[in-house]
Amino acid sequence: MSLGIQSSALYINASGSQKSPTGVRLNATAVFTILDHYLRKRENQSRVIGTLMGIRTESDVEVRSAFAVLHSESAEQVAIDEEYFQNMIEVTQKVQPREQILGWYSTGSELNNFSALFQNYYSNQTAPHQAIHLTVDTGDQTREMAIKAYLGSPMGVSAKPDNCTFTPIPVVLRHAESERPSLNLLRAAADAPNHLTPVLSDLQNLEQSLLDVISMIERVQGYVQAVIEGDLEGDASIGRYLLDTLNTTTEGLEKGKLESLFNVHVQDTLMVSYLANLVRSQVEVSSRLTLVT
Repeated sequence: MSLGIQSSALYINASGSQKSPTGVRLNATAVFTILDHYLRKRENQSRVIGTLMGIRTESDVEVRSAFAVLHSESAEQVAIDEEYFQNMIEVTQKVQPREQILGWYSTGSELNNFSALFQNYYSNQTAPHQAIHLTVDTGDQTREMAIKAYLGSPMGVSAKPDNCTFTPIPVVLRHAESERPSLNLLRAAADAPNHLTPVLSDLQNLEQSLLDVISMIERVQGYVQAVIEGDLEGDASIGRYLLDTLNTTTEGLEKGKLESLFNVHVQDTLMVSYLANLVRSQVEVSSRLTLVT
């Protein structure tokens, strides 16, 4: 489907009756999908675009996933593959029926007339809600990746599709606890020589987790000590948070029970590791016997 360009006088139209979102919560999975799309782009493409999927709340939106959209841009016009877009929507909503179209993304930081055309197209898809536009500047060796979110409002006496003003809104990157180990591994690889880092075993991960906990406890102890000695001004909200955390983690635990629970967990981890190695050895022996016979 081709999207043409026209022009109109400058006039900002009022938004609809729907309440505009005040922020965007962006899941890490969607960011990796966008970056993977950018790495697979054609050499003659200046940017890639795609659709944002997720859920809406009363105050904000949560982008949970994204998928690429085939498109082409030239100096005169821009076009997208409408059939591919509709097929991807149908497949995505079969897998995640709760998710709906939230808007669209593009790589790079430029906002132009073509961006206004895409915003108008996705506004029709998300009506009566406003469409979110997410820009992902992949950066280079001199600057870091930047992610920004916008709301679009039509401009012009007759609200031409190519006239649009983009208003930035806050965006927060979120991730699930199950994704933290993978993200930590990627961060370690980014800082390592040649961007290579070994995958830690279960026991090594446990050791690293304990070291992280010890480091956080030392930071809290340092802050509390500085407040007691008068080097820092205490924050009542931080004090209440620390007190609630301590009461939650130690409530109902008798003396020595925490250590006992930890030892049981370590024993369970060792048992699982032992059984995994035993199964691996049995599979190896079985494969070798099969080759012999």
